Amino acid sequence: MNVLLAGATGLVGREILALLLADRGVAAVHTLGRRAPPTVHAKLHHHASDLRSIPALPPLHTAFIALGTTIKVAGSQEAFRALDHDAVLAVAHAARAAGARRLGLVSAMGADTGSRVFYSQVKGEVEQAIAQIGFETLVIARPSLLVGDRGPLGQPTRRGEVIGEAVSRWLRPLIPANYRAIRAGDVAHALVATVARGAPGRSLLLSGQMQRT
Repeated sequence: MNVLLAGATGLVGREILALLLADRGVAAVHTLGRRAPPTVHAKLHHHASDLRSIPALPPLHTAFIALGTTIKVAGSQEAFRALDHDAVLAVAHAARAAGARRLGLVSAMGADTGSRVFYSQVKGEVEQAIAQIGFETLVIARPSLLVGDRGPLGQPTRRGEVIGEAVSRWLRPLIPANYRAIRAGDVAHALVATVARGAPGRSLLLSGQMQRT
């Protein structure tokens, strides 16, 4: 089974990559993005791309998209949309054209085309667009505040994540499950496992469902 992963160098993407490489049922993992993941593995193949134009892909069975940024990091709403909407949609179309029947997408809590929050609106729009592409299995993960070690990724620590993790830890019993900070590894495990089950149609994984502890 050939699997495509876009966003392998991100917080959730690196966790997905580790799971796929450890899966004996996966013959090859093809990563797509500007930077190759630091991992060296016999079944790992990187395809360099700025995600504006997608290179020719091998025949695929499954794809995962874990691309994402923030408006602050992107620098503008336009730059944010270019990655979190346009690039995500381009990868999804390319994966489907290469034969992928299953897709796992990392989105965000609150994704809604009708939201007044630009970030959430864009996330909702890309979910809606991908649902029209025709994957037999589409699993969308909507995590709340993601936490994890960004140091190995060369990313700065996000103050909001540090505060959110501390608040979640101390007030955990009082915070509804969907609003607690969640580890990137929990998101990856839930998404990969749900996609592997291959249930037909569109499935949503809310943050509370993905919490392992």
